[in-house]
Amino acid sequence: MKKKILINPKYEHLRSFITSLPDTFSQNGKVIYQSRNELRVFEKAGLSLNVKQFGIPLFFNRIIYKGFRPPKALRAYEYALKLQHLGINTPEAIGCICMSRRGLLDRCYFISLQVPYTRRFYEFGTAPLEGKEEIIRAFARYTARMHEAGVYHKDYSPGNILFDIREGKPEFCVVDINRMKFGPVGIKMGCANFARLWGQQPFFRILATEYAAARHFDAEVCIKWVLHYRQKFWKAYSQRHPPEFQLDL
Repeated sequence: MKKKILINPKYEHLRSFITSLPDTFSQNGKVIYQSRNELRVFEKAGLSLNVKQFGIPLFFNRIIYKGFRPPKALRAYEYALKLQHLGINTPEAIGCICMSRRGLLDRCYFISLQVPYTRRFYEFGTAPLEGKEEIIRAFARYTARMHEAGVYHKDYSPGNILFDIREGKPEFCVVDINRMKFGPVGIKMGCANFARLWGQQPFFRILATEYAAARHFDAEVCIKWVLHYRQKFWKAYSQRHPPEFQLDL
């Protein structure tokens, strides 16, 4: 078994903990998510550490990762550093481990600081918008800043957008960032980025209007494209899975 280990120099003092994770992960820490991938929180050196263990890829994907695509853990680590450099809030990257067996990718780990945000965008599924309009507008401006910086989160879904109200203002944090695209983000591409979010049409109209203002786009055009891509995504999704909130397509 071969290991590739990268550690943020700021957290070199955690090296022994990080290098031991392949042997100790399943026996320690607090499980906060468990499926194909698993998330655990560890308390070390006065820090709360979030460790994501990626499931072993299917055989075909293991071949792809061998020479054509960086492993998810490596992408998560490198993208976190890039987002932080651009001033986009995401959990601080601590390190990553990529393991291989007989030349094929095996288990991988991404280690970051655990963030304190308690709210997810799921709450906008069917909840009344009264009193939440400023959160929606602030989120639109936050997304506009990401897009202006050439950052496009390819899994911009409710569970990957964390937020809380800090000192009276909404504060946002993006997670699960191993699927990102970097480069110019135009009006259609930007509007399409909201398609996976939960919410009713009034939510998206507020969102699109503020996003347009932040990027100096035409508001009516943004509303049209946001609603178009939302409808396209959820029509296809609802044919495979029952939506977990009431859709108003």
